[in-house]
Amino acid sequence: QVQLVESGGGLVQAGDSLRLSCTASGRTGSRYAMGWFRQAPGKEREFVAVISWSGYTTYYADSVKGRFKISRDNAQNTVSLQMNSLKPEDTAVYYCAADFGIGVQSDPVGYDFWGQGTQVTVSS
Repeated sequence: QVQLVESGGGLVQAGDSLRLSCTASGRTGSRYAMGWFRQAPGKEREFVAVISWSGYTTYYADSVKGRFKISRDNAQNTVSLQMNSLKPEDTAVYYCAADFGIGVQSDPVGYDFWGQGTQVTVSS
């Protein structure tokens, strides 16, 4: 089992920045990719970004590419999502997730553990 706890959400204005963090505990001795997803009201959960265990491989959704940056610190069991130039359409609950499979993926079905989510609201 892995427990994931997100933090850093809040209410900001368009153009502002936020940094989300996710701390893992439990079965953290194994290698796992970490992803960020988000879900807006009335919409399905969507992929935002993923980072491999080593940190060398990252992928982003087209909607956030160039604005968001995912990073991780395995010594601290944390993964972060730096979000810049925020837009109202970035408003959603943001979730981090752990994937103990091989490689990295954007399909939420493939992730094994999820955090409880943190709300990000961007006003125009």
